[in-house]
This record gives sequence, C-alpha cells and structure tokens, in this order.
Amino acid sequence: MIATVFAVVMALSIGVALAARRGGTGKGAVATLVAGRALPSRLIFFLAVGEIYSIGTMLGFPGGIYAKGASYGIWFIGYILAGYVLGYFLAPLVWRAGKAYDAVTVADVMYGHYRNRLLERLTAVSFVLALVPWAIFQFIGLQTVLTGLGIPVTRLEAIVGAGVIAFVYVAASGMRSTAFVAIVKDVFMLLGIMLAGIAAVIAAKGVPGVFAVVETTPRLATVSGAGLVFAMTTIFLQSLQFYLTLPAQFLFSARSEAGVKKSVIWMPLYMLMYPLLVFAAYYGLQTRPGLHNADSVFLEVTRELAPDWIVGLVAAGAGLAGVLVLAGNALMFSGVLTRNILPKRSQAAAQSRLKPIMAAFLVGTAALTTFASSIMLTFLNLALSLTAQLVPAWLGVLFFRKLRAVPLAVGLIAGCTTVAFLYFSHAAVGGVVNSGLIAAAVNAAVAAGMSALYAGKPVDHEIPIVRRAREILSPARKTVQPESVPATGEGRS
Repeated sequence: MIATVFAVVMALSIGVALAARRGGTGKGAVATLVAGRALPSRLIFFLAVGEIYSIGTMLGFPGGIYAKGASYGIWFIGYILAGYVLGYFLAPLVWRAGKAYDAVTVADVMYGHYRNRLLERLTAVSFVLALVPWAIFQFIGLQTVLTGLGIPVTRLEAIVGAGVIAFVYVAASGMRSTAFVAIVKDVFMLLGIMLAGIAAVIAAKGVPGVFAVVETTPRLATVSGAGLVFAMTTIFLQSLQFYLTLPAQFLFSARSEAGVKKSVIWMPLYMLMYPLLVFAAYYGLQTRPGLHNADSVFLEVTRELAPDWIVGLVAAGAGLAGVLVLAGNALMFSGVLTRNILPKRSQAAAQSRLKPIMAAFLVGTAALTTFASSIMLTFLNLALSLTAQLVPAWLGVLFFRKLRAVPLAVGLIAGCTTVAFLYFSHAAVGGVVNSGLIAAAVNAAVAAGMSALYAGKPVDHEIPIVRRAREILSPARKTVQPESVPATGEGRS
C-alpha cells in the first residue's frame, strides 16, 4: 500500500508537469528558465514556497530538534518568519532588479548593475558551489524517506529515480512545469505532515503528553549559551538572504511587482505545519530514543502510528519536496552556466544546451551523493553560508551606490574562502556564531573598505534600484537602453 500510494502520487506529478506545457509563453531560454516572466501571483506563491519548504522541512527540522533540542527549532522557524517580514519589502525590489536588467539569473543582475564580468562570474560560481550541496541534501533526504518508510528500492534506484523524475519536470517546460508541480507537492506534503502530527498528539493523549519528555530532560526545551548565540546569528543572516539568493530566480518569473507582493503576504500560512512537526519530534524522543539517524525520527513516528495509506502520503509529500527542489536546482545551474560562465552564444544555441546541462547536473550530484555524509543539516548550512556571500553585492544593487564591483568581487572571494575554512577545519567559533555570518562580515568589511579607497565616481547605471522605481516600472521613462544588457547574454566574453 505504501509503495502504491507513493507511485500513484509521483505519476500524478509527472502528468501535471507534462500538461503544463500547454499555455506556455514563447520559446527559448527565457521561457524555460523564468517562464517568459509571465507567471501570476498564485503560481509564484507555490513556486517560491516549493524552494523554501524542501525535504529538510519534513526530515531535517524534526531531526534537528531530536538531536539538539529547542535551539534548532528556534533558528529554523525564526529565520523563516523574519524572512517573510523582510521579504515583503525586499522581494519586490528583487523583481524590479530583474526587470531593470532583463535578468534571468542573479549573476545577470550583478553584470547589469555593475558592468563587471569578474563579479558576474564569481556570482555564478558561488551559485554553483551552493547548488551542489543543496542538491546532495535533497538526494540524501529522498534516500532516507524511501528506506525509512519501507519502500522496497535500493539506494541506487532511489537516486536514479529521483534524478529522472526531476529531469522530466524541467524538460517538460522548465520553470512553468515546476510551478504547477509545486501545487501537487504542497497538497501532499501538508496533508502528510498534518495527519502524522495529529496522530502523534492522539497517541500521547494530548499536547501535554507530547512534551512529557521535557520534565526529565529540561535541555530539550531551553536554549542558552552557545546554542542561543548560534540561533540568533543564524536567524539574522538567513532572514536577510531569504529572497536575495536561490529564490530570486523564481521571483524573476513573476508577471508584475504586485504579484510578488501578493504572493509574499500569504506565505506565512505555511508556518502552521511546524507545530505538527514539533509534536512528532518530541513524541519520537519519548518512544524512539537513541536513533542512529536523527533525520529519520519523523518517519519512525509516522510508521509507528499511522496506517499504510497515510505513510504513503507522507512518503509522497517528502519525495515531491525533494524532487521539486532538485528540478529547481537544475534550472538555476543551467542558467548560470549557459549565461554567465560558458562562452556566450546565440539564443538558439543557448537553448539547445539547457537540457543536456540540466541532465549533467542531476547525474553529477547524484554521483556525489554516494560519497556524502548523512547529516542533512550540515549540507543545508554549507549551501546557505555560501549563498549568503551575495548579500553585500545585492545591498549595493538595491540601496548603496558607493559599493563598487572590484571590491565586491574581492569581498565575495574572501567570504567564500572563509566559509570553506570554517566548514572544513571545524573551527570552534563556527559552532557558536553562524559561520556564514562570520564570512559575510569579512566579505562586507573587505568590500566596504576597498570601495572607500576605490578611485572614481559611480556611473549612472549604478543608481540603486530603490531610486529608480519610476524608470523601471514605467517603460516610457527608462534610461537604461535595451541593448546595454543583452537579453540572451550575447556580446559578453
């Protein structure tokens, strides 16, 4: 029954992806990568939350609470809540930047604003460095789901199957098909979490029973010392980068700024799932102490309490969450590679390379997964720390005119190097203060210090987005000429 429900839902998602090909706007790289910039607010809503609520929501979040207690729950929930507040103001500005520079990728924005190919390529490389561990995170989660819920597939079959389905999503119609699949994913993910969380409460004879373990282990409900410092620094950094990094390309797909604002307003409703995940995690601490893999606690609780059809729905929701993010990662990877890293070609040539590159990304990250650790939140933190290094350059695009391209490029290198050092050396400070914030502080200090010493005045195209609203939103008043930033990346070497 579990495997049957899982297979039926995955087949449904493939059917939705293929059906989404009808009604698309235009052809070419822009249609594939950002759906022709024509998605309405309701699809942006599902697409953006599809990236935010990945398989880590169902596995990594309760697994973190199981292993570390309340501190992981605080930073995970806290940065998303704070990110929505900041996102109401920042997300529309990100869309404006995409419109102003005819951008498909974040690296396009950096080139359009700063006119510097070094910064453009460094931005693209930092995206690649973040997308690889982020994809590994999804593959690991999918393996954990399928084995934890008793679905009879081998490790290799799980990896290959996830890669194939993700490729079908993006090959169908790119970002547009991904947006429609996100609707299916959200329905089954929310339904699975709701049913499993309610089952945990019923089994514990009420919410007080769920948290009975806290009476004997108070550390599970308190946060202090290093845990509190880590939680607060993580909330600050990740809420700031929330819409400035990986989700930015999804915002470029929106039809209008009003559509972006409307979608952000309703996104906090998804936070209603977190109490249910907390219930499952604390119930697991009572009934399944000492699990070898903490990330499997939600699955263990589900299998213990729920009938097979609910277990199948949970498996399907988690599977769709992971595969959908893999598909989005493949889209972003192919975009930065064809537009910002590889030699520029005609629009037709660029379009012809997208599908092979997406397939290569999925195959490559699947292969790397076989050598990866099973600690999911480690990969999540690495990916987020790397993308956080784009924040100083984004602040220059949106607000600060005096930040210059070369200093920002040097700062980006310094920030990514610091992330790598703290991650691979296991430096003690990285376990107290979020390592991404330490690296971003180094990055910003280098960029600001060098910009202060940099000769020359900013030129007109470096005017921040907040000061160019009328020009961007009213085409008749534009001062940036269309030929200044080629739509397909042609002419840049």
